[in-house]
Amino acid sequence: MKLSLRTISMNHKPWHCIFDAYEIGKHDFDEKPFFLSAEQIKQATAHFKSTTEREVRVLCKQDRRQDRPDIFKENGLFILPTKNGQYALVKGEGYLDIPKIDEKPLIYTSKLDFELETSLIGNSEMQHLDFAYASSLIRTFLDDDSLVLTIRGRKYTPKFEFYVGNHLLTTESVQTEVDAGYEGRNQIVLIEAKNANSKNTIIRQLYYPFRQWQIHTKKKVNILFFEKRLSEYSLWQFTFKDALNYNSIELVRSAKFEIKP
Repeated sequence: MKLSLRTISMNHKPWHCIFDAYEIGKHDFDEKPFFLSAEQIKQATAHFKSTTEREVRVLCKQDRRQDRPDIFKENGLFILPTKNGQYALVKGEGYLDIPKIDEKPLIYTSKLDFELETSLIGNSEMQHLDFAYASSLIRTFLDDDSLVLTIRGRKYTPKFEFYVGNHLLTTESVQTEVDAGYEGRNQIVLIEAKNANSKNTIIRQLYYPFRQWQIHTKKKVNILFFEKRLSEYSLWQFTFKDALNYNSIELVRSAKFEIKP
């Protein structure tokens, strides 16, 4: 679900009401996060006429820095789910800047011996990712011919703990969704795909699935960020230097390609 600019602007007033209702502005975020439930959000916004201004899912979807309401930006806050229907308002850096790839795109020749006509119909991030995989670009980028698609759709995290700054958080049964997950002989690859010129993204979309699958498998878990821009397919590989630290994400390598038949 991508939020429109109108929806983002409509989120400012509801969040001011939520902050006022629970005196969040008086909270010491340097000491600890502020914990908030979906039920509290509903109660504080019940008087709004628009569904967009009352729906918890919309109000808490802040996947880019610019998606945050003004009151979050002013106080240096971001929001993380800690359980189904439970959230933490955290002070600190919750987002990852997507590094610009300055190099010219590499020409990649598809390993298919025929043209995928159906890949030309539509313009969704999922179809672009599927085309990159079918052409073996994902396997080539990771130098792993054994990768096969095994993960898709929504799942719920097991219980795990992690640090955001100096704060220890516990999360359990939080819904995650990766655009594609591949398993090879020695690794699991999780991909977050976008279909726009992304400047930044919330680290949670990469970190929660990373921790989730680390618990489920003994294989190495690798994280990719994927994006198609015009005719170029861009890939960024990230890792978490410290698996227990939300903010320890770092770039391993990146490249962009043009796929030729």
